[in-house]
Amino acid sequence: MAALEEGFTLTAVPLGSGPDGPLGVEQSDKTDQFLVTDSGRTVILYKVSDQKPLGSWSVKQGQIITCPAVCNFQTGEYIVVHDNKVLRIWNNEDVNLDKVFKATLSAEVYRIHSIQGTEPLVLFKEGAIRGLEALLAEPQQKIETVISDEEVIKWTKFFMVFRHPVLIFITEKHGNYFAYVQKFNSRILSKYTLLLGQEEKSAAQSFSASVYRKFISLMSLSSDGCVYETLIPIHPGDPEKNQRVVRSLLLKSVVSGSARSGVALTILDQDHVAVLGPPLSASKECLSIWNTKFQTLQASKELPQGTSGQLWYHGENLFMLHGKFLTVIPYKCEVSSLAGALGKLKHSQDPDIHAMTHFVNWETSQGYGLGSQNSEQSKRILRRRKIEASVQPEVPPSTQLLAAVQKDSEKHIEVELRKFLAVKRTPDFHTIIGDVVIGLLGRCKAEPSFYPRNCLMQLIQTRVLSYSLCPGLMEFALEKTDVQILQLCLQQFPDIPESVTCACLKIFLSIGDDSLQETDINMESVSDYTAIIQDGEIEEQTEILQNGFNPEEDNCENCAQELTEKPQAAAEESTSCPVTGKRAALLNAILHSAYSETFLLPHLKDIPAQHITLFLQYLYFLYLKCSENATMTLPGIHPPTLNQIMDWICLLLDANFTVVVMLPEAKRLLLSLYKFVKSQISICSELNKIEVSFRELQKLNQEKTNRELYSIEVLELF
Repeated sequence: MAALEEGFTLTAVPLGSGPDGPLGVEQSDKTDQFLVTDSGRTVILYKVSDQKPLGSWSVKQGQIITCPAVCNFQTGEYIVVHDNKVLRIWNNEDVNLDKVFKATLSAEVYRIHSIQGTEPLVLFKEGAIRGLEALLAEPQQKIETVISDEEVIKWTKFFMVFRHPVLIFITEKHGNYFAYVQKFNSRILSKYTLLLGQEEKSAAQSFSASVYRKFISLMSLSSDGCVYETLIPIHPGDPEKNQRVVRSLLLKSVVSGSARSGVALTILDQDHVAVLGPPLSASKECLSIWNTKFQTLQASKELPQGTSGQLWYHGENLFMLHGKFLTVIPYKCEVSSLAGALGKLKHSQDPDIHAMTHFVNWETSQGYGLGSQNSEQSKRILRRRKIEASVQPEVPPSTQLLAAVQKDSEKHIEVELRKFLAVKRTPDFHTIIGDVVIGLLGRCKAEPSFYPRNCLMQLIQTRVLSYSLCPGLMEFALEKTDVQILQLCLQQFPDIPESVTCACLKIFLSIGDDSLQETDINMESVSDYTAIIQDGEIEEQTEILQNGFNPEEDNCENCAQELTEKPQAAAEESTSCPVTGKRAALLNAILHSAYSETFLLPHLKDIPAQHITLFLQYLYFLYLKCSENATMTLPGIHPPTLNQIMDWICLLLDANFTVVVMLPEAKRLLLSLYKFVKSQISICSELNKIEVSFRELQKLNQEKTNRELYSIEVLELF
């Protein structure tokens, strides 16, 4: 259970706060005192229990505070930065900030972090981090650049993990997000690329994080209104390498997807998060508490005057801007249980038993008659269980994952999989991944409704699987007509049999465009000519003369009448792609796959003639795109090569020519291919003639060894 208590107004925000609200609310060295920094010139110290200010400090007119003030818990002093580079330090006795300690730094500061048990840290906008003491010893020291160009810091947080400080900050560049984790006991900075999960289609708007065992649980509230979670290992396997972690869906539609501002997220404890934002597109903004373990809404409070989209929490208080006033709302969160999450937790009149429900898990409490047992006896049972649990050895992530595959839900398996992938790889990593895939496929066959698609895709992307290691994976994807998984397998597996490749080709050619439209396909291989392919629009093409081949030129006298009957149709055939962009990406995966011609040809004969014609038309279109530039290559990140295109044209014609030649709709295509082959033969003939002439010239040059310093020679070529 969780509850939001009645809130109270701390104070009206100063006029210099601006439209975005205060810069921050930070804990002071006294439990009940907080520093509130506006986005103008003022820092105010408040005592929450008395709801009154204890002190106020401002910078001069013309100066502006650029990051929240914090308290140095080691000295009791306050620290703030104004105008990005000027650092000020003062205490409660100081009155005028202009007369306190000042240090001008050499680089712009993004944020100062300070928590109990360690010295404050300064994070610069370029990603470098310095301890306060080292920085004050040499304020003008050179600050290195850590993040890349156009990469901007979006959010940051400071932790104490196993008594060692750890700082995490999130950056964004061109819609891609990266996480940097700095451990100060080892001076290791690790970088992670935050990959979008299969459900996620939008940008992150708010971040929050907490430490969970050996991981940092990073949560993000995206513009689609959903909360996603990423598990980042505190001890990375390879700190020097840019590692990848996947975001997965945690809570769905907690706020309206149309809300572009005024939303925020913060983690309260292991099972609860607070969310700020409108739950529906037409509703007013609300503050709500969600149970992430059972995915239930626990408490909600409407904020009719609106907010600035900022949310802070300290202790058991939530701070936010409600209208023009800084408001404090106390909250309470109990230990998560199913009964509490559903609002059905029954509290006994006995105060001892009532307190104990905060510690006893719902599942373990059943069958022990907690309502009738003596309180002391129940506490002894609880203590004994804690001792037994503490001496149990830690179960390896691989064992937990394999056990979860057999019985747990898809969501729980996905969580265990992310934990396993986040730890350092062991020598048996390949074997474990294969066992997990086999276990998932076995359960899919036993339970038809069970299909952990996201898990299978993450396992394929580990790049350690092959067809021989899990032969049932592609067969199952073929049964499900899951073209996205089939595309991934074709891109990742090096040993796919020719029969399976042809089965994939059949599905790629036969699946409907409506089904493809709803499927997330990797479009990298067609990225630079997507506009032509996706719309299928006809654009007028200039004359193509590269490589000696002009598709509009008619070199076949016998075919002249056939090719000039419908000139407009011919132009359309040569300039527009016959398939949509997503189908083109799937067919490109086929072109990249490895094969043996001997084993492939028999299976190609089983493909319907209409589909063979469509594939030939697409290959012919690709050839025309290659002919548009001198390098004879297609644009894109990983497009098909000219050799792959020509090889597949030959394979399809060798296997199906006698069938395709009888189709009226394939007649014009075959005539175009005939023209193409004839032009290539003509070009080769001309090149052979030139080659003979060059050989003769080479012989003449070899015969004349005695040359003067200057001579004129006349060579006649016949």
